[in-house]
Amino acid sequence: MEELQKILDQALDRFSEVSDDAELEQVKARYLGKEGSLTVLLKGLGKLSADDRPAAGARINQIKQGIETALQRRREELQQNKLARKLATESLDVTLPGRGMGTGGLHPVTRTLQRIEQLFHSLGFATASGPEIEHDFYNFTALNIPENHPARAMHDTFYIDSSHVLRTHTSPVQVHYMESNRPPLKIISSGRVYRVDSDATHSPMFHQVEGLWVDENVSFANLKGVVQEFLQRFFEKDDLQVRFRPSFFPFTEPSAEMDMSWNGGWLEIGGCGMVHPNVLNNVDIDSERFLGFAFGLGVERLAMLRYGVNDLRLFYESDLRFLKQFN
Repeated sequence: MEELQKILDQALDRFSEVSDDAELEQVKARYLGKEGSLTVLLKGLGKLSADDRPAAGARINQIKQGIETALQRRREELQQNKLARKLATESLDVTLPGRGMGTGGLHPVTRTLQRIEQLFHSLGFATASGPEIEHDFYNFTALNIPENHPARAMHDTFYIDSSHVLRTHTSPVQVHYMESNRPPLKIISSGRVYRVDSDATHSPMFHQVEGLWVDENVSFANLKGVVQEFLQRFFEKDDLQVRFRPSFFPFTEPSAEMDMSWNGGWLEIGGCGMVHPNVLNNVDIDSERFLGFAFGLGVERLAMLRYGVNDLRLFYESDLRFLKQFN
């Protein structure tokens, strides 16, 4: 019995000296392992007399329970100490300001498109949209573009098959709209268009916005007024001047190139004209009764001028140093 008490006292002392979990498990094995001192005593119970065996077994179990209780208590103490050290080294100052969340921004082309649509809406124009893969009829034929016109050539147009192309302008949207709506019509169509071209000022994919106004008393004077009003509002310059130079487009007659005053000179900004009677007749609109005008503007060109960008390719290189300027 004296030896059992010594074993318990010894175990309690050793447990208090241990500083980590691994060492604690080693100390536990000295007393409760297969070759531990308490286990050896339990195995020796069979050598005792039948009268002494119950009392000895009860005392050994009592000592074993005391060792296990002390062992569990020391385990918990070590865990608490470990947690305290971790909290001390990883403490957070909750009074410090939080990390700022990075926020994205709209692409400059998207910003420009939204501004264009907003300004034309204020001038009474609705927005129409259409497919980017177009039938040859809508992209060319319905717009009075003859079979031998250079615009139909493979070096200018992306052909899907013999009858379908990636649209080269948003004018087909106007044809679709005129097929299903009767005058008066006053719309803009904007979106991606595709042409075989790529350099600092051209991209094989770019954006256009085109306007159409068809009514009984529409004139070239209305066209000039709408274009000048839009450009002055877009660039926020009341003194911005616009001029029109005679040109040729198959789908308008007369046709003109639009220039605006810029940095002491003139800058080409798009094309326009009165809708050709053949275009109206192709969609069953009486060209004797109704007149219309149409115009087209390059969205990237407007964005480059508004934001001072000198290379069109910057819009499509996904360079965050460039795009973050528009957050």
